[in-house]
Amino acid sequence: MEKLMYMMMIEKSRTYNKLTKKAVTEHVENVRRLDDEGKLEICGVFKGYPGMAGMYILKTDSREEAEDICSREPLVIGGYATYKLVELQVANRENNYLL
Repeated sequence: MEKLMYMMMIEKSRTYNKLTKKAVTEHVENVRRLDDEGKLEICGVFKGYPGMAGMYILKTDSREEAEDICSREPLVIGGYATYKLVELQVANRENNYLL
């Protein structure tokens, strides 16, 4: 069976440089909550890619669930960032790396 994860690509908006400490704290609290709930595979900040803030790789049962998580990201709600949600087909030992 095809295993999918969803990658949330977080893009800086025009107001990203006005990011507040409160917004960053809410963002980190959201990351912790997703991790505690088992919904976060990995996340990180992009370095050297202008316009990109970072990404989450989400473990969800559906694209709809991933969209819901993305829409509740505090940086998105606050207008500091936008996102693109991309399907990621997992390649690993279990599926012989998609061969």
